[in-house]
Amino acid sequence: MAEIAVSLVVDQLLPLLREEAKLLRGVHKEFADIKDELESIQAFLKDADKRAASAEGDNTSEGVKTWVKQVREVAFRIEDIIDDYLIQVGQKPRDPGCVDLVCKIKTMIPRRRIVSEIQDIKSSVCSIKERSERYGFQRSLEQGSSNSRGSWDAKWHDPRVAALYIEEGEVVGYEIQRERLIDWLIKGRDERTVVSVVGMGGQGKTTLAKKVFDSKNVVGHFDCRVWITVSQSYNVEGLLRDMLLKFYKQKGEDPPKDIFQMDRGSLTDEVRNYLQQKRYVIVFDDVWIVHFWDDIEYAIIDNKNGSKIFITTRNLDVVVSCRKSSFIEVLELQPLTQEQSLELFNKKAFRFDYGGCCPKELITIAYDIVKKCKGLPLAIVSIGGLLSAKEKNVFEWQRFSENLCFELMKNTHLIGIKEILGLSYDDLPYYLKSCLLYFGIYPEDYEVNSKRVIRQWIAEGFVKEERGMTLEEVAEGYLTELINRSLVQVSSLRFDGKAKGCRVHDLIRDMILEKFEDLNFCKHISEDGQSSLSGTVRRLSISTSSDDFIDRIESSHVRSIFVFTNKKSDTFAKRIPSKCRWLKVLDYESTPLFNIPKKFGNLIHLKYLSLGYITAGKIPNSIGMLQNLETLNLKATSVSELPKDISKLRNLRHLIGSGLSLIQLNNGIGEMTSLQTLRYVNLGMDGAADVIKELGKLKKMRELGLLNVRREDYNVLSSSINEMQHLEKLHVKLSSTANDEFIDLNLISPPTKLRKLTLRGKLHKLPEWILELRNLVVLRLKLSGLTKDPMQSLKSLQNLLILSIGVGAYGGSHLYFQDGWFQKLKELDIGSSDELRDIVIDKGALSSLKKLQLYGLPRLKNIPIGIQHLEKLEVLHIRSMQVEYLQHKSPEDWNWIMEHVPFVEISTSDGDIVSNSRR
Repeated sequence: MAEIAVSLVVDQLLPLLREEAKLLRGVHKEFADIKDELESIQAFLKDADKRAASAEGDNTSEGVKTWVKQVREVAFRIEDIIDDYLIQVGQKPRDPGCVDLVCKIKTMIPRRRIVSEIQDIKSSVCSIKERSERYGFQRSLEQGSSNSRGSWDAKWHDPRVAALYIEEGEVVGYEIQRERLIDWLIKGRDERTVVSVVGMGGQGKTTLAKKVFDSKNVVGHFDCRVWITVSQSYNVEGLLRDMLLKFYKQKGEDPPKDIFQMDRGSLTDEVRNYLQQKRYVIVFDDVWIVHFWDDIEYAIIDNKNGSKIFITTRNLDVVVSCRKSSFIEVLELQPLTQEQSLELFNKKAFRFDYGGCCPKELITIAYDIVKKCKGLPLAIVSIGGLLSAKEKNVFEWQRFSENLCFELMKNTHLIGIKEILGLSYDDLPYYLKSCLLYFGIYPEDYEVNSKRVIRQWIAEGFVKEERGMTLEEVAEGYLTELINRSLVQVSSLRFDGKAKGCRVHDLIRDMILEKFEDLNFCKHISEDGQSSLSGTVRRLSISTSSDDFIDRIESSHVRSIFVFTNKKSDTFAKRIPSKCRWLKVLDYESTPLFNIPKKFGNLIHLKYLSLGYITAGKIPNSIGMLQNLETLNLKATSVSELPKDISKLRNLRHLIGSGLSLIQLNNGIGEMTSLQTLRYVNLGMDGAADVIKELGKLKKMRELGLLNVRREDYNVLSSSINEMQHLEKLHVKLSSTANDEFIDLNLISPPTKLRKLTLRGKLHKLPEWILELRNLVVLRLKLSGLTKDPMQSLKSLQNLLILSIGVGAYGGSHLYFQDGWFQKLKELDIGSSDELRDIVIDKGALSSLKKLQLYGLPRLKNIPIGIQHLEKLEVLHIRSMQVEYLQHKSPEDWNWIMEHVPFVEISTSDGDIVSNSRR
């Protein structure tokens, strides 16, 4: 009877299975078609927003923008259905036999839904194509659109044009820079030199350059001088012709009659001939194109007569490209100080009354308005000019200050600010636009860690593979380009001089937030609850602990969530796996949780997961289901023990904690071969040797941090590190400070790419393998207990930038830096040594040193001998100096130091500051 029942069931199932097979073939074909359509639409969207912006002011502009927004939403739907397909169709049944049949039947309904959804999307795509002809868009909009706004600069409402006519008395804050530029132009070498001013839009580059160009010293020094405005759109022939016409006009001569018939070669020869015997200065204002120098280099002859090329640009790469055939001098403009900003604001706002001074009742409001400008001269001048025509009363100004962002969008006098900054966005290659927009996700004035945002870009799919480079290296190049284009500001630096922390100017952020609405890029949800959640929501930036917004989200579209509140929001966290199953980025780094919901394992598309403090302190086993996870950041949590299932995460590239135990993974960690970052791992327990041996299989490792390493594990650790030839950063902390415990790594083949090394624990002597690390730029030693002056050995590390001889690292009485030693070192820290009495610096040693910190040196008798030789020293900190020594010194005794060191701070062991100098 049982066999008959099974036979009947199978007979009933067979038609369904045949239908399923047919449906499956159809799904695969539909999927391939819709993927092709997505690629086509994405190519289309690359320039669609710029084309829509170029239609600003005509009757169709709103229709075009609305249509482009609809196209973008169709692209979102296609992305969603592709992910749905990968989940429902791409999954293979786990069990054979009858269970397999049941699984297939269960998948029929979602597959039918997928096919139906694809058909609906195809219908939308057909409608898009029909409407594309109405608006004059072709299938590929990438051609010929980059110069669509080239004529904008000719319009007289351009604030840059006004910058050419600012009176001398209205220029504020750039006096030192002005003199430096004049010196660069009229002094120095005979060879042709490119002098440049680099800064973000509206920072005053054109104004400063014009004042230098018109200074009497420059006018009298050169035989000929011309000013050429370049801008985004230029024609090389037109540029050369414009140059010639201005040369002849300046001399009152007639240009060649056939000048308008000359081709590029003839114009180049004509310019060269004209400049042959002359000392000239040519200003190229507002250069955008990186290859600009290639276009004009051969026309601008190097006649070895002290001639200069003066370039203003928003993009540092424009200037760097000149280096291949010319000397260059670069001035990177910084924002005005608050004092300078107020001075400039008062000159504009009160130029017709109050004697150019702010009345007492408006001082506080003026300060708030100026503070919002963040030192940007264009914003200060524009807003000051607008307020000069308004009533000078508290009510009027207070209302303006509170609505400043709105005023920037609606007031014609201020729209130029938005357009100036918008040009920088429009000029970005498509792959950088989303990267810049990402900075708007973070709260205002938030310092964004560069590694954090780079890993998020990768998770979002913004970063494309390049041969011979990791995705992280490619993304770092993206960030560098945004910095060089003056769109992202560096707020702190890493040891190698690259950006550690960065942010965007408030006005750039305002522009980004406006783009958010047009592009459906991100929605901000704050305590005031003002953000609209209508339409497609792709990313959420949450700064409220309220959960009221959850039910208003079209959750299937959400791909990234960022939570920036220090209050627990466990209710929302529990609902994420069911409401937002297609997440790729989940950043909870700033927010505490009671625990991690077990259903987090359902987020199988998740690539980036960063968690804040977890009260329960446990990671669920379900995290092993996150097969696509690339970054797991547990640094801010209290988590130490990891579940064994984490070893299933074969795509994990970065595992970050503050004292992780990997004992549960001792048979699996070696299989996580994608790992590049692993820190910090606690090895102070039995069984650690097995884990350490497994680490040797991780050939891609670039950053490794190990804590509480035990003496018996050093041999196996040495073997594992020898296998990590891509390692760039290594941190090793000894488990004990007992007298018989020493760090004893025997690195026969030390990683040649190692750039940063931290050793915390006793050393018999300075290891020989350290001296083989020719690429080392940072060395930090703590509790080393060295008795012999290590400088004699360390001097061979010629690329060192930072050297820290920290707490208990050196127990000798003298340190001696000889002539020629440490030529590249920029930062030197020496601290917490009970025996150190003297530090001697020969002339010629430490010639690049910018920062010197001495602390916890109770027997230090004097300021380091020879400190006056450190001509580039900018910061000197001496803490806990002998009170007896300091009591015999008057402020005049420090003057010889402070004459050349801008910042000097000397304090006693009690914390009393006896000398403090800031220049």
